[in-house]
Amino acid sequence: MKRLRVTHIVLILLCLMYFITYLDRTNVSSAAEGFGKEFNLSKTQIGFVFSAFAYPYLFIQIIGGWISDRFGARRTLIVCALIWASATALTGLAGGLTSMLIARVFLGIGEGATFPAATAAMSRWVAKGQRGYAQGITHAASRVGNAVAPSVVVLIMAAYGWRASFYVCAGISFLWVTLWALTFTELPKDHPRITAAELASLTTPPAQTPKVPWGPLLRRMAPVTIVYFCYGWTLWLYLTWIPQYFLHSQHLDLKHSALSASVVFFGAVLGDTLGGIVTDRILKRTGDLRRARSNMVSVCMLLSLITLLPLMISHTPVISVLFLTVSFFFAEMTIGPMWAIPMDIAPDHCGTASGIMNTGSALAAMVSPVVGGFIIDQTGNWQMPFVGSMTLMGVGMLLAFRMRPDLKFEQPTVPAIAPG
Repeated sequence: MKRLRVTHIVLILLCLMYFITYLDRTNVSSAAEGFGKEFNLSKTQIGFVFSAFAYPYLFIQIIGGWISDRFGARRTLIVCALIWASATALTGLAGGLTSMLIARVFLGIGEGATFPAATAAMSRWVAKGQRGYAQGITHAASRVGNAVAPSVVVLIMAAYGWRASFYVCAGISFLWVTLWALTFTELPKDHPRITAAELASLTTPPAQTPKVPWGPLLRRMAPVTIVYFCYGWTLWLYLTWIPQYFLHSQHLDLKHSALSASVVFFGAVLGDTLGGIVTDRILKRTGDLRRARSNMVSVCMLLSLITLLPLMISHTPVISVLFLTVSFFFAEMTIGPMWAIPMDIAPDHCGTASGIMNTGSALAAMVSPVVGGFIIDQTGNWQMPFVGSMTLMGVGMLLAFRMRPDLKFEQPTVPAIAPG
């Protein structure tokens, strides 16, 4: 039997992390039917619970990316995982709206640096020609977390109540951080099982960590961040309101609404996986980063926009499930190229650069769930929030051509910092 490569083990651990973090983020949307009734919350208040996670998540993105570049992905993710696991357990102990909001804020603190740190780890542990695939498959794992959460949470709620679902998720998180601490090494060359062939395929990191040129890097990543905000608006609308959409707009029972939400999220799993494969194949065939990244993102956003249009005309459960799934599929095909772009543009600062980019999605996570809940409260129309998604997808489609992953960020001449 062929031995599993160490690089594959690291990728599997990162996939598990993405799965768990999104399970911990989105379990609240399925549990909302339980705590919403217990705490007597309006849809707008539930929207604030959904978005509370995003406030610290937004502000920690850039500093978390810098910390992962400066001190390493291993230590960063150990600390992050301990915080998010504890916050998940605290969510199950909440006694009302205020304590629920506080627990979700701590979850955002814990998960704020996770994806930038994972990107920093991938820059060292994944070969350059496989970065789109690595980003696609890890994000696909996160969408499996989205897909599994509704059904799993509903089953646990039915048997033990909504609080138990958070305790189970917390236990899984504590198990993951133990595996990560025992398995991962910051540099591939330090792992006792790494082979010479694996090392030869990887990029050698610089001996010293270059000082981050904040102003130039922020300006360089600005178009990428705006495009990611446009994508993130739709993402967080789906993650927070889709289970409630099927429950109240389509008048399905709790079990069937969870099943419908899972179908939609599994469409995203396929989109993430295929998007990573396609962007790497385009790059391999053409050698053109603009085609493989920017053009692909633009086309997929256009297709996501178009496939939401039938939702405005027909409101039957079958039509809703079908076109929400297809639209989410195309939206998620952008993930592989988008998360490869920080590594293309700024390989020496990819943790920081990806943190800058992810502030776009984090900002959308703050605003999108609350705006969606407010619109539903005011109009009673569950289709209206998707109009904003279509508008922003159109904006992102046009701005994608400004990202220019083919133009590598030029490091200004500044003193280097000794490794931490």
